[in-house]
Amino acid sequence: MINSNGRVVMISGANRGIGLAIARNLYQAGFSLSLASRKISTLESIIKDWSSEKILITKFDAMDKSTHSDWVKKTIDKFGKIDCLINNAGIVESVSVNDEEDNEEALDRMWAVNVKAPLSLTRLTLPFLRKSGAGRVINVASLAGKAVYGSSVGYSMTKFAAVALSHATRHGGWDDGVRCTALCPGYVATDMTSTVESISTDSMISPDDLAELVRTVISLSNTASVAELLVNCRPDIVA
Repeated sequence: MINSNGRVVMISGANRGIGLAIARNLYQAGFSLSLASRKISTLESIIKDWSSEKILITKFDAMDKSTHSDWVKKTIDKFGKIDCLINNAGIVESVSVNDEEDNEEALDRMWAVNVKAPLSLTRLTLPFLRKSGAGRVINVASLAGKAVYGSSVGYSMTKFAAVALSHATRHGGWDDGVRCTALCPGYVATDMTSTVESISTDSMISPDDLAELVRTVISLSNTASVAELLVNCRPDIVA
């Protein structure tokens, strides 16, 4: 296992849900954190009692590439290195093959946030992850990136792509100690699933459980690579 002390982790979408749960878990475990969100005032109010020496908060807008490079620069300026990138920020919108209209704008937004932004951040951080010798990338994908349910296809398309990005990153950084995992959960008890009626919130995956898994994966040695991590709240493997 890799010691958490001194390791720097970047987390997008850290102001709520899975991202906030991961941030809280890693902070308590001794990691230094670079946290980014579109709404940094919300994030600042949530973590106001955390040590400022171990925390950086900055704005990140997946659809504004200038914020991508700015976030990486600020992280290096404060901590001098990057050991882990967690691409957590994501959105879901309804895009179905049964839609009479293209709903092209919704699909473009999901591609921008769920796929293109993680690719951009991966490219920007890879030089630093390589220097780490034990760089880690976690892409928060979904079980919808492993199987398609019904005719709703837009979200699944982007999450399948996020899984593909994870495998490409793992191969691309392997020789320099970079390991990448596609985290593929089913229904998670967050704001994103608050309108789901097919399963109760109490039966969904806890964000805290996912955070514990993330901490374990990024702490594994280079000889223990987890390419995909599927987590469900139902008996099926991916359904």
